[in-house]
Amino acid sequence: MATTGQLRQMLKPDGSRQLFSRVLNKLRSTGFVDLTPLPDPGRSRTHAWYLTPEGSRLTRDLPVLRGRPPYPITSTTAASLKTPHTLTVVRTHLPFAADARRLGHEHGPWDWTPEVAHPIGEGERTVADAVMHYTIVNSEHRRKLRAFVEVDRTTMSSERLAVKLIEYARLFQYEAQPAGRRRPPSTGPAWLRWYPVFPRVLFVLTGASRTRLDNRISDLQAMVSHHPLVTALAREVPLGAAVLEDIEQHGPAQAVWVPLAGGEHRPWTDL
Repeated sequence: MATTGQLRQMLKPDGSRQLFSRVLNKLRSTGFVDLTPLPDPGRSRTHAWYLTPEGSRLTRDLPVLRGRPPYPITSTTAASLKTPHTLTVVRTHLPFAADARRLGHEHGPWDWTPEVAHPIGEGERTVADAVMHYTIVNSEHRRKLRAFVEVDRTTMSSERLAVKLIEYARLFQYEAQPAGRRRPPSTGPAWLRWYPVFPRVLFVLTGASRTRLDNRISDLQAMVSHHPLVTALAREVPLGAAVLEDIEQHGPAQAVWVPLAGGEHRPWTDL
C-alpha cells in the first residue's frame, strides 16, 4: 500500500505525478488495484493505493517477489484499517532509498520487505515491520548491511515497544529442534537459514512530542541495560533508534541515531 507520491519517490523520483496517476487508474480499471481515502480529514482528496485479491494473485509469482508473503486485502474497509501504519512504514523506507541514490549505494523497493515473520520458539514468532537490505558501494569494496526495522507511531505502550527487543533476543538465540526422540546435533541458530549475519535492529519513532519520543528511546535503552537476554544481544548486534522526522530532514546516514547500548548519536551504518 502506498500513495501516488510515495510510489513516485520510490520508483521514479523525476517522473511526473500525472504519469503515475494514469498508470494506477488503468490498473484500477482492470481490477488489480483499488484505493482508500487517508484517515486524515484535512487530506480528504489524498488516497492510498493497494493490491486487490486479483492483483495479489497476479503478482505473487513474479520472480522479484518470489518468497515474499502475500498481502491480501479483501475490502476498502480492511485497507483503511492498515493504512496509517503501512504508509508510515513506506515513509520510513523513502529516506533510505533517497540516501542510496545520492551516495551511489544500492537500496531500492525490492530491498525493503514488509512484515517478515520468524519463529522464536514455543510456537511463537516475531514479526518485523520490515527487513532492509542495503549495500554500501565505494571504490574499494562493497559492504552489505541488513536491518530489522520497527516503526513506532506511539500507538502502543512504551513497555510493549521495548518488549520487541526481548523478541529479537529470543530470535538471536533460538535453535530449531526437529521432531523426534533422536535429535541430531544443532546446526546453529535458526536465523542462519535467512541471514549470514544477524541483522541490526532499528527503531524508528514518530507520532508524539519530542519529549515523549525521547522517553520511549530511554525505555528501550533501559531494556538493553536490565534484561539479560537483550544485554547479550546488544554485545553482538547493533541496536539503534531515531525519530522519523530527523531521518527525513537530515537523512539516515547522518548522526541522528541513538545507540541503545549507549554512546553518542551516529549514522545507522556506524552503530
